[in-house]
Amino acid sequence: MSVASMTGFARAEGQAADARWTWELRSVNGRNLDLRFRLPPRSEGVEAHAREALGCRFRRGSISINLQVDRSSQAHEVTINRPLLDRFLELADALYAEGKVERPRLDGLLALRGVVETGEVEEGEDALREREAAVLRSLDVALEALQAARRQEGARLVEILTSQINEVADLTASARKCAAAHPAALRQRLESQLAILAESAPSLPEERIAQEVALLLVKANVSEELDRLDAHVGQARDLLAQAEPIGRKLDFLSQEFNREANTLCAKAVDNELTRIGLELKAVIDRFREQVQNVE
Repeated sequence: MSVASMTGFARAEGQAADARWTWELRSVNGRNLDLRFRLPPRSEGVEAHAREALGCRFRRGSISINLQVDRSSQAHEVTINRPLLDRFLELADALYAEGKVERPRLDGLLALRGVVETGEVEEGEDALREREAAVLRSLDVALEALQAARRQEGARLVEILTSQINEVADLTASARKCAAAHPAALRQRLESQLAILAESAPSLPEERIAQEVALLLVKANVSEELDRLDAHVGQARDLLAQAEPIGRKLDFLSQEFNREANTLCAKAVDNELTRIGLELKAVIDRFREQVQNVE
Protein backbone atom coordinates (compact mmCIF):
# COMPACT_ATOMS: atom_id res chain seq x y z
CA MET A 1 0.00 0.00 0.00
CA SER A 2 1.34 3.44 -0.96
CA VAL A 3 0.33 7.02 -0.19
CA ALA A 4 -3.13 7.65 -1.61
CA SER A 5 -5.14 10.76 -2.32
CA MET A 6 -8.80 11.06 -1.34
CA THR A 7 -9.70 12.31 -4.83
CA GLY A 8 -10.66 9.94 -7.61
CA PHE A 9 -13.28 8.72 -10.07
CA ALA A 10 -14.14 5.29 -11.41
CA ARG A 11 -16.75 3.79 -13.72
CA ALA A 12 -17.65 0.18 -14.49
CA GLU A 13 -20.37 -1.34 -16.65
CA GLY A 14 -21.98 -4.76 -16.80
CA GLN A 15 -24.72 -6.77 -18.45
CA ALA A 16 -26.62 -9.95 -17.63
CA ALA A 17 -29.87 -11.39 -19.00
CA ASP A 18 -32.27 -8.48 -19.59
CA ALA A 19 -30.36 -5.87 -17.56
CA ARG A 20 -27.50 -3.45 -18.14
CA TRP A 21 -25.96 -1.40 -15.34
CA THR A 22 -23.34 1.25 -14.67
CA TRP A 23 -21.40 2.00 -11.49
CA GLU A 24 -19.99 5.50 -10.97
CA LEU A 25 -17.83 6.27 -7.93
CA ARG A 26 -16.62 9.76 -7.06
CA SER A 27 -14.29 10.45 -4.15
CA VAL A 28 -13.34 13.81 -2.62
CA ASN A 29 -11.73 15.00 0.61
CA GLY A 30 -13.31 14.11 3.93
CA ARG A 31 -12.30 13.96 7.57
CA ASN A 32 -13.64 10.41 7.85
CA LEU A 33 -15.07 7.77 5.52
CA ASP A 34 -18.44 9.13 4.37
CA LEU A 35 -20.40 6.90 1.95
CA ARG A 36 -23.36 8.25 -0.01
CA PHE A 37 -25.41 5.80 -2.07
CA ARG A 38 -27.85 6.31 -4.93
CA LEU A 39 -29.19 2.86 -5.79
CA PRO A 40 -32.34 1.55 -7.49
CA PRO A 41 -35.13 -0.09 -5.45
CA ARG A 42 -34.58 -3.56 -3.99
CA SER A 43 -30.81 -2.98 -3.68
CA GLU A 44 -30.45 -3.53 0.07
CA GLY A 45 -28.17 -6.53 -0.43
CA VAL A 46 -25.99 -4.65 -2.89
CA GLU A 47 -25.63 -1.68 -0.54
CA ALA A 48 -24.65 -3.86 2.42
CA HIS A 49 -21.92 -5.57 0.39
CA ALA A 50 -20.74 -2.26 -1.06
CA ARG A 51 -20.41 -0.67 2.39
CA GLU A 52 -18.31 -3.57 3.61
CA ALA A 53 -16.10 -3.58 0.50
CA LEU A 54 -15.53 0.19 0.64
CA GLY A 55 -14.74 0.03 4.36
CA CYS A 56 -12.06 -2.59 3.70
CA ARG A 57 -10.37 -0.57 0.95
CA PHE A 58 -10.61 3.04 2.12
CA ARG A 59 -10.10 4.83 5.43
CA ARG A 60 -11.01 8.42 4.62
CA GLY A 61 -12.85 10.41 1.98
CA SER A 62 -16.37 11.36 0.98
CA ILE A 63 -17.40 8.80 -1.65
CA SER A 64 -20.54 8.97 -3.78
CA ILE A 65 -21.69 5.60 -5.13
CA ASN A 66 -24.21 5.67 -7.97
CA LEU A 67 -25.73 2.56 -9.58
CA GLN A 68 -27.99 2.82 -12.63
CA VAL A 69 -29.80 -0.29 -13.86
CA ASP A 70 -31.62 -0.43 -17.20
CA ARG A 71 -33.95 -3.35 -17.82
CA SER A 72 -34.98 -2.26 -21.32
CA SER A 73 -36.21 -5.70 -22.33
CA GLN A 74 -38.09 -6.26 -19.11
CA ALA A 75 -41.45 -7.96 -19.53
CA HIS A 76 -44.62 -5.99 -18.94
CA GLU A 77 -48.11 -7.16 -18.10
CA VAL A 78 -51.36 -5.55 -19.22
CA THR A 79 -54.48 -5.52 -17.03
CA ILE A 80 -57.99 -4.10 -17.36
CA ASN A 81 -59.33 -1.91 -14.58
CA ARG A 82 -62.73 -3.64 -14.41
CA PRO A 83 -64.33 -1.40 -11.79
CA LEU A 84 -63.50 1.68 -13.87
CA LEU A 85 -64.63 0.00 -17.11
CA ASP A 86 -67.93 -1.06 -15.52
CA ARG A 87 -68.51 2.52 -14.38
CA PHE A 88 -67.95 3.83 -17.89
CA LEU A 89 -70.39 1.22 -19.28
CA GLU A 90 -73.06 2.25 -16.77
CA LEU A 91 -72.70 5.88 -17.80
CA ALA A 92 -72.75 4.95 -21.51
CA ASP A 93 -75.91 2.83 -21.08
CA ALA A 94 -77.67 5.68 -19.27
CA LEU A 95 -76.76 8.16 -21.98
CA TYR A 96 -77.75 5.67 -24.72
CA ALA A 97 -81.11 5.15 -23.06
CA GLU A 98 -81.67 8.91 -23.20
CA GLY A 99 -80.75 8.90 -26.88
CA LYS A 100 -77.78 11.13 -26.40
CA VAL A 101 -74.98 8.81 -27.61
CA GLU A 102 -74.37 5.75 -29.70
CA ARG A 103 -73.41 2.51 -28.02
CA PRO A 104 -69.67 2.69 -27.18
CA ARG A 105 -67.22 0.55 -29.13
CA LEU A 106 -64.62 -1.59 -27.44
CA ASP A 107 -61.67 0.31 -28.87
CA GLY A 108 -63.16 3.54 -27.60
CA LEU A 109 -63.64 2.14 -24.10
CA LEU A 110 -60.12 0.78 -23.96
CA ALA A 111 -58.76 4.16 -25.03
CA LEU A 112 -60.27 5.83 -21.99
CA ARG A 113 -57.64 6.88 -19.49
CA GLY A 114 -57.11 4.39 -16.67
CA VAL A 115 -59.02 1.49 -18.23
CA VAL A 116 -55.90 -0.26 -19.51
CA GLU A 117 -53.05 -0.51 -17.05
CA THR A 118 -49.51 -1.70 -17.74
CA GLY A 119 -46.82 -2.61 -15.24
CA GLU A 120 -43.48 -4.31 -15.01
CA VAL A 121 -43.46 -7.98 -14.20
CA GLU A 122 -41.98 -8.35 -10.72
CA GLU A 123 -38.53 -9.93 -10.84
CA GLY A 124 -38.30 -13.26 -9.06
CA GLU A 125 -36.01 -13.73 -6.06
CA ASP A 126 -33.71 -16.15 -7.88
CA ALA A 127 -33.31 -13.82 -10.84
CA LEU A 128 -32.73 -10.89 -8.49
CA ARG A 129 -29.99 -12.72 -6.57
CA GLU A 130 -28.29 -13.78 -9.80
CA ARG A 131 -28.31 -10.21 -11.09
CA GLU A 132 -27.04 -8.86 -7.76
CA ALA A 133 -24.07 -11.24 -7.89
CA ALA A 134 -23.14 -9.96 -11.36
CA VAL A 135 -23.62 -6.34 -10.29
CA LEU A 136 -21.32 -6.86 -7.30
CA ARG A 137 -18.63 -8.32 -9.52
CA SER A 138 -18.76 -5.09 -11.52
CA LEU A 139 -18.54 -3.15 -8.26
CA ASP A 140 -15.24 -4.87 -7.46
CA VAL A 141 -13.92 -3.67 -10.83
CA ALA A 142 -15.03 -0.12 -10.04
CA LEU A 143 -13.42 -0.25 -6.59
CA GLU A 144 -10.12 -1.42 -8.06
CA ALA A 145 -10.24 1.46 -10.54
CA LEU A 146 -11.05 4.00 -7.82
CA GLN A 147 -8.24 2.70 -5.64
CA ALA A 148 -5.82 2.93 -8.57
CA ALA A 149 -6.96 6.50 -9.32
CA ARG A 150 -6.45 7.57 -5.71
CA ARG A 151 -2.99 5.99 -5.63
CA GLN A 152 -2.02 7.68 -8.89
CA GLU A 153 -3.07 11.03 -7.45
CA GLY A 154 -1.24 10.09 -4.25
CA ALA A 155 2.00 9.58 -6.15
CA ARG A 156 1.69 13.10 -7.53
CA LEU A 157 1.05 14.41 -4.02
CA VAL A 158 4.17 12.68 -2.71
CA GLU A 159 6.27 14.56 -5.28
CA ILE A 160 4.72 17.88 -4.27
CA LEU A 161 5.02 17.23 -0.52
CA THR A 162 8.60 16.01 -0.85
CA SER A 163 9.53 19.19 -2.71
CA GLN A 164 7.91 21.32 -0.02
CA ILE A 165 9.62 19.40 2.79
CA ASN A 166 12.94 19.97 1.03
CA GLU A 167 12.15 23.70 0.90
CA VAL A 168 11.53 23.71 4.65
CA ALA A 169 14.85 21.91 5.20
CA ASP A 170 16.71 24.40 3.00
CA LEU A 171 15.15 27.41 4.71
CA THR A 172 15.95 25.96 8.14
CA ALA A 173 19.57 25.53 7.07
CA SER A 174 19.62 29.15 5.84
CA ALA A 175 18.28 30.30 9.19
CA ARG A 176 21.13 28.52 10.95
CA LYS A 177 23.62 30.35 8.78
CA CYS A 178 22.00 33.69 9.43
CA ALA A 179 24.21 35.75 11.79
CA ALA A 180 21.22 36.63 13.95
CA ALA A 181 20.72 32.95 14.73
CA HIS A 182 24.13 32.61 16.38
CA PRO A 183 24.19 33.51 20.10
CA ALA A 184 27.68 35.02 19.89
CA ALA A 185 26.76 37.39 17.08
CA LEU A 186 23.49 38.21 18.79
CA ARG A 187 25.26 38.92 22.07
CA GLN A 188 27.71 41.26 20.34
CA ARG A 189 24.87 43.14 18.72
CA LEU A 190 22.93 43.47 21.97
CA GLU A 191 26.00 44.59 23.91
CA SER A 192 26.66 47.25 21.28
CA GLN A 193 23.10 48.52 21.62
CA LEU A 194 23.25 48.42 25.41
CA ALA A 195 26.56 50.31 25.37
CA ILE A 196 24.81 53.14 23.59
CA LEU A 197 22.06 52.93 26.19
CA ALA A 198 24.61 53.04 29.01
CA GLU A 199 26.12 56.22 27.59
CA SER A 200 22.73 57.86 27.55
CA ALA A 201 21.88 56.53 31.01
CA PRO A 202 25.19 56.27 32.94
CA SER A 203 23.39 55.63 36.22
CA LEU A 204 22.19 52.22 34.97
CA PRO A 205 24.14 49.52 36.94
CA GLU A 206 26.35 47.23 34.84
CA GLU A 207 24.89 44.24 36.67
CA ARG A 208 21.43 45.23 35.45
CA ILE A 209 22.75 45.60 31.92
CA ALA A 210 24.29 42.11 32.09
CA GLN A 211 20.98 40.68 33.29
CA GLU A 212 19.11 42.34 30.44
CA VAL A 213 21.65 41.01 27.91
CA ALA A 214 21.26 37.48 29.26
CA LEU A 215 17.47 37.73 29.20
CA LEU A 216 17.41 39.02 25.64
CA LEU A 217 19.82 36.31 24.52
CA VAL A 218 17.55 33.62 25.93
CA LYS A 219 14.44 35.12 24.33
CA ALA A 220 16.10 35.63 20.93
CA ASN A 221 17.81 32.23 20.74
CA VAL A 222 16.11 30.23 17.95
CA SER A 223 18.32 27.13 18.06
CA GLU A 224 15.58 25.03 19.69
CA GLU A 225 13.05 26.04 17.04
CA LEU A 226 15.50 25.17 14.27
CA ASP A 227 16.26 21.81 15.91
CA ARG A 228 12.55 21.01 16.09
CA LEU A 229 12.06 22.05 12.46
CA ASP A 230 14.83 19.64 11.44
CA ALA A 231 13.19 16.89 13.50
CA HIS A 232 9.80 17.56 11.88
CA VAL A 233 11.40 17.37 8.43
CA GLY A 234 12.76 13.92 9.29
CA GLN A 235 9.37 12.79 10.60
CA ALA A 236 7.60 14.01 7.45
CA ARG A 237 10.00 12.10 5.22
CA ASP A 238 9.51 8.96 7.31
CA LEU A 239 5.73 9.28 7.05
CA LEU A 240 5.83 9.59 3.25
CA ALA A 241 7.71 6.29 3.15
CA GLN A 242 5.13 4.42 5.24
CA ALA A 243 2.69 1.93 3.71
CA GLU A 244 -0.42 3.09 5.56
CA PRO A 245 -2.83 6.06 5.61
CA ILE A 246 -0.84 9.05 6.90
CA GLY A 247 -3.14 12.00 6.23
CA ARG A 248 -4.06 12.69 9.86
CA LYS A 249 -0.45 12.42 11.03
CA LEU A 250 0.75 14.77 8.29
CA ASP A 251 -1.97 17.25 9.20
CA PHE A 252 -0.85 17.25 12.82
CA LEU A 253 2.79 17.59 11.73
CA SER A 254 1.94 20.58 9.54
CA GLN A 255 0.53 22.30 12.64
CA GLU A 256 3.82 21.66 14.45
CA PHE A 257 5.74 23.08 11.50
CA ASN A 258 3.59 26.19 11.60
CA ARG A 259 4.05 26.63 15.36
CA GLU A 260 7.86 26.61 15.06
CA ALA A 261 7.79 29.02 12.10
CA ASN A 262 5.60 31.43 14.07
CA THR A 263 7.96 31.32 17.03
CA LEU A 264 10.95 31.88 14.74
CA CYS A 265 9.34 35.01 13.31
CA ALA A 266 8.43 36.26 16.78
CA LYS A 267 12.02 35.86 18.04
CA ALA A 268 13.72 37.29 14.96
CA VAL A 269 15.70 40.48 15.64
CA ASP A 270 17.13 40.61 12.14
CA ASN A 271 15.48 41.39 8.80
CA GLU A 272 17.07 38.39 7.11
CA LEU A 273 15.85 35.96 9.76
CA THR A 274 12.39 37.51 9.57
CA ARG A 275 12.38 37.03 5.81
CA ILE A 276 13.36 33.38 6.19
CA GLY A 277 10.66 32.87 8.81
CA LEU A 278 7.99 34.35 6.51
CA GLU A 279 9.11 32.14 3.63
CA LEU A 280 8.88 29.15 5.96
CA LYS A 281 5.31 30.07 6.86
CA ALA A 282 4.38 30.37 3.17
CA VAL A 283 5.84 26.97 2.31
CA ILE A 284 4.21 25.36 5.35
CA ASP A 285 0.81 26.80 4.37
CA ARG A 286 1.14 25.23 0.92
CA PHE A 287 2.25 21.98 2.54
CA ARG A 288 -0.77 21.91 4.84
CA GLU A 289 -3.10 22.63 1.92
CA GLN A 290 -1.78 19.63 0.00
CA VAL A 291 -1.90 17.42 3.09
CA GLN A 292 -5.70 17.85 3.17
CA ASN A 293 -5.83 15.64 0.05
CA VAL A 294 -3.93 12.72 1.61
CA GLU A 295 -5.87 9.71 2.88
